[in-house]
Amino acid sequence: MAYNSCIFKFFNFYISLIVLCVITFSCSPQLQMDDENAVYYWRTEWRLDSLECDWVAQYDIRKVYCRYFDVVIDGADTNEPHPNATITFADTVPTSLEIIPTVYITEACMHQPHEGMAERLVKRIVQMNETNDIFGVKEIQIDCDYTLRSRQTYYDFLEEVRQEAARHKLRLSTTIRLHQLSMPAPPADYGVLMIYNTGDPQQFMERNPILDLRDVQPYLRYLDDYPLPLAAAYPVYQWVRTISGVHISHEVEADEILQVKSAVEHERNDLRHTILLYHLDADNIQRYENKTFDAIYRH
Repeated sequence: MAYNSCIFKFFNFYISLIVLCVITFSCSPQLQMDDENAVYYWRTEWRLDSLECDWVAQYDIRKVYCRYFDVVIDGADTNEPHPNATITFADTVPTSLEIIPTVYITEACMHQPHEGMAERLVKRIVQMNETNDIFGVKEIQIDCDYTLRSRQTYYDFLEEVRQEAARHKLRLSTTIRLHQLSMPAPPADYGVLMIYNTGDPQQFMERNPILDLRDVQPYLRYLDDYPLPLAAAYPVYQWVRTISGVHISHEVEADEILQVKSAVEHERNDLRHTILLYHLDADNIQRYENKTFDAIYRH
């Protein structure tokens, strides 16, 4: 009886331990997305004109996700990734703005592991911050259009970046494209859902390849259960294609942006908190009326 009693007590202890672990894991705090207005900056020179400065102030933009450089493989003489199109800072970054250094990595770089790449990338970002007197950086973002083929290599790379970033007390975010919602979530603190470039450029006569609600709808079912905290990014840019010598311009109607915004927020409420626009540029600012920006940035 004593023997059976010991086994019973051990069994109860074991079950209690499992339950405690499950509760602890399920209740572990996730990053809470605050109500914030943000914007991408995707140019090779940092210089804001008066219109852009006024717009940033008018819409209380506190965060700028600034593309620092790309990482590419040219495929000519080497198969090693290298930085390309690095931004230069012609003007001082206002202290009122929090800069999130963003690096775009081509999917080809993720077809195989590259030893030391994560360490070099984070080191380069930190050096650029120091060189250009960019203070108060709290996180970095990696942007990559990864696929099923490159997903595992990319996730392993992100984990290395996350560890390197933590050494500098930096968080890590990553972009999430709609087609990536069906995959397991990447190892990052949160993701920015890129709600643009949703269509097939070859079908431009039927749908706008930048944004069309019909192209977004098939992915809405993944939003509610997606385990990573998410911000939402919407397009305000124009896309010009040349076909047989003819220039064809694409831009998204304000109503289409707002319909898509309403649809994604209906499926996932936290997508109304941190809102980004792609991207900060005087032409993009002048493309829409103030009431459109008011509606997009409404939390």
